[in-house]
Amino acid sequence: MNFDSPLIKGRLVKRYKRFLADIILDDGSEITAHCANTGAMTGCMPEGANVWLSISDNPGRKYPHSWQLVELESDVMACINTGLTNKVAHEALLKNQITELTGFDSCRSEVPYGDEGSRVDFVLSFDKQQVYVEVKHVTLSLKEGQGSFPDAVTKRGQKHLRELIQQVKSGDRSVLLFIIMRTDVSLMMPADLIDAEYGRLLREAVKEGVEVIAYGVKIDLKGLSVDRAIPVLL
Repeated sequence: MNFDSPLIKGRLVKRYKRFLADIILDDGSEITAHCANTGAMTGCMPEGANVWLSISDNPGRKYPHSWQLVELESDVMACINTGLTNKVAHEALLKNQITELTGFDSCRSEVPYGDEGSRVDFVLSFDKQQVYVEVKHVTLSLKEGQGSFPDAVTKRGQKHLRELIQQVKSGDRSVLLFIIMRTDVSLMMPADLIDAEYGRLLREAVKEGVEVIAYGVKIDLKGLSVDRAIPVLL
């Protein structure tokens, strides 16, 4: 997935009100950018960090700049824009880069399902079988080399796990796909210290037959692409 236009560089001043971030551009001007991430972004907004922004040409936008990438330390990049995660996953599915999910006949997005009124990210059709795929954006790292989810208590994420379990019980296949949007992760684990109930439900889901897989993403100033499978340790 390529960015629509070249990114511009700046330094992070602060993120606030969840959706806003003050940034000093390389020319010395200070702007307010939109932050497309509703999570806690723990560890992903160090003061003074190098960041990269896209610019929208939509005249109706109050904040034309959008924060996309952050350099956490030398050679460690993260994408904080959760709105891009499904685009990356969709492209990887179509290119058969998700080994566990190749050979499908069709791929539908944002499909309503479940007793709790959810929408699953993708439904893949394999002959007579339906595969329900829920995608999660990962930028949290609690230990060096370890990615974790979630970065805050997530009732919505808990609901999604219950829905995936129910689909397995109904005879379908369910997959939880972690897309790891930082470049220094080699192992994925649940963030039990942040949301113990999510961790419990995740382990229950695996016991019930839900498949849990993780893939890392190559991040550069041109775009994002899935480039490696990451082991999941529960």
